[in-house]
Amino acid sequence: MAKNFDVVVIGGGPGGYIAAIRAAQLGFNTACIDEWTKGGKPAPGGTCTNVGCIPSKALLQSSENYEHASKHFADHGIKVSGLEVDIAKMLARKDQVVKQNNDGILFLFKKNKVAFFHGRGSFVKTSAEGTEVKVGDETLVAKHVIIATGSNARALPGTPFDEKNILSNDGALSIANIPKKLGLIGSGVIGLEMGSVWRRLGAEVTVLEALPTFLGAVDEQIAKEAKKAFDKQGLKIELGVKVGEIKNGNTVTVNYTNAKGEAQVLEVDKLIVSIGRVPNTIGLNAEAVGLKLDERGAIVVDDECRTNLPNVWAVGDVVRGPMLAHKAEEEGVAVAERIAGQHGHVNFNTIPWVIYTSPEIAWVGQTEQQLKAAGVKYKAGTFPFMANGRARALGDTTGMVKFLAHAETDEILGVHIVGPMASELVSEAVVAMEFRASSEDIARICHAHPSLSEATKEAALAVDKRSLNF
Repeated sequence: MAKNFDVVVIGGGPGGYIAAIRAAQLGFNTACIDEWTKGGKPAPGGTCTNVGCIPSKALLQSSENYEHASKHFADHGIKVSGLEVDIAKMLARKDQVVKQNNDGILFLFKKNKVAFFHGRGSFVKTSAEGTEVKVGDETLVAKHVIIATGSNARALPGTPFDEKNILSNDGALSIANIPKKLGLIGSGVIGLEMGSVWRRLGAEVTVLEALPTFLGAVDEQIAKEAKKAFDKQGLKIELGVKVGEIKNGNTVTVNYTNAKGEAQVLEVDKLIVSIGRVPNTIGLNAEAVGLKLDERGAIVVDDECRTNLPNVWAVGDVVRGPMLAHKAEEEGVAVAERIAGQHGHVNFNTIPWVIYTSPEIAWVGQTEQQLKAAGVKYKAGTFPFMANGRARALGDTTGMVKFLAHAETDEILGVHIVGPMASELVSEAVVAMEFRASSEDIARICHAHPSLSEATKEAALAVDKRSLNF
C-alpha cells in the first residue's frame, strides 16, 4: 500500500537532508530517501559527508598536525622524538568523524519527524495530482518531490576507477599506506586537498593540469601567491599538459606531453583523478516520466529550481551552478520555502568558495580578471599576513587579503584571501556583500586585536591607500 506525503526528497546529501528538515519545520509531512550505506547501516549525508567534504577535512587536519609536529614545533621550543604516523588510526578517526555526521543526520530526521527510507528512489509516474516514487518494496506518493541526488566523480575516458591504483575522491580518502609517489590529474579543489594530505605525510606528489594557468577560477594574484607556497612545500605542479595513455599494473604509468610539447612519463604508486564531477541521475528513471536533462546530464531547472514536471524540483550538484555543499543547502531551504508559498532566495553572487589547503584559499564575488573583462571600473586593496600580529604569533604569515571595490560607489565587488583560516575570514566578506556594503564600511568597523580579521580591515583600508600597518 502506498504511503502519502506532502514532500518526498530523493537524496540525503547536504541539499536533500536540509530540504527535508526545512520542509518538516514548515509543517509538511515529509520523507527523505537515501541509499548510502556504511558498515551495513544507513549513512545519510551524501558524497559530502561520506567521501567528500567531511572526511577530507578530517585527514587534512590530521596531516597538518603531523607536519606541525615534524617541521614547526621546534620553532616553539617543543622537542619531538620518535614521531611516527599510524595511518590505520588516522583513517579510523576519519571514519569516526563521518559516522558522527551520519548519526547526526538520522537524529535530526527523528527530531523533525522526517520519515527516512533507505534505498534508491526512482520515479514511477508523475502528474499534477501526485508523484509516485519507488524505494525498495515501498511506494511513496508525494504532492511535491525534491530531487537532490548529487554528483559522481568524472573518470578519464578509457581509464575507469578501480579505487586501488586509480582513485576517485572515494579511494583517495582510504589509501592504507603512504605512497612513495603519488600522481594527481587535475589541480582543482579535490586534487590540491588530497595532494596536500599525502605530501605532508611523506609522499612525493606530482600534479598534472591540462589548463595553462593555475586555479583559473581564482583571482590571478591570489592564485600566484598560492602556487608559490605550494612550490615551496614541494608540491610539484605541471601546467598545460596533455595526458595520453595510462597503464595500470603494479604501478601506474602516465604518458603525457608537457607544456613545451615534450613527451614525458610519470610512474606512480597511486593516481588520483580529479577532473570534475558529473550530475548523478543513475536509477532515477528520469526518461520514464519525461524529466528533462541538459547536454551535461544535469536536470534542467528554472531560476527557482522547478523542473519541467509539475511539482517536481531539483537542487544541488544535479542542477546548474557551482557544485558546492553550501549552495545545495541554500537551494534546499529555498525550495522548501517556495513550496510553502514563501519567497526562498539564493544569491549566486555571494556564494563563498574555499580550498582547504595550507595556505587556505577562499573568495567571494568577482575576480580582478572578471572585472577587467567586463569593463567595470574598480579599486583594489591588499594586505599581507606577514604584517599581521596574530599571523606572526601563529607562525603562519603566508598570503594576503585582497579587496575589490567599485571605483565610483565603493561597493565591495569581491574579496579574495590566501592564508591562515581563510575559510573563516571570508564569511565577513559574504555578509558585507549581502548588505551591499562598501570597503569604507569594513574599514570603519572595529576589529579585535590581535586577530587575523584585522587583515580584512587593513585590506579594506588599502582600497583607499590608507592601510595603517603596512
